[in-house]
Amino acid sequence: MPTTISYDQLPEIAGADLGHSAYRTVTQEQVNLFADATDDHQWIHVDAERARSGPFGAPVAHGFLTLALLIPLWTELLDVRGVATKVNYGLDKVRFPAPVVVGSRIRMRAVVAEVTAVTGGFQITVDQAIDIEGGPKPAVVARGLYRFYA
Repeated sequence: MPTTISYDQLPEIAGADLGHSAYRTVTQEQVNLFADATDDHQWIHVDAERARSGPFGAPVAHGFLTLALLIPLWTELLDVRGVATKVNYGLDKVRFPAPVVVGSRIRMRAVVAEVTAVTGGFQITVDQAIDIEGGPKPAVVARGLYRFYA
């Protein structure tokens, strides 16, 4: 269940821990579709048989696929009402500390680091991590920037 606030409340959420999204399973079908979309068919992602004898013991998701999952996971954590436009403004920093083995379950946790006024709206800076269920390290650590305009 996302934290739901109004546009006018955005300045008040600096420092807010938004908790965790629900878990979702990363499937081989997702990995294959991402490989097709990006023309990245490296065997560690798409060749399950060969990947079993590779460095991770199974096929792994592309790092950028895991990063792209920030968006659907993010929508589970914050809902801002009363806005005309919401914009994914970008990322300040991204790291991929651990691979996501196909079939793993992942979820995102997020903390609002800061809220700043921008022309016509607000920008929130969010420290985000995608965790792998049972894993010692996150798959993705990122600082996301999101803009909200009334």
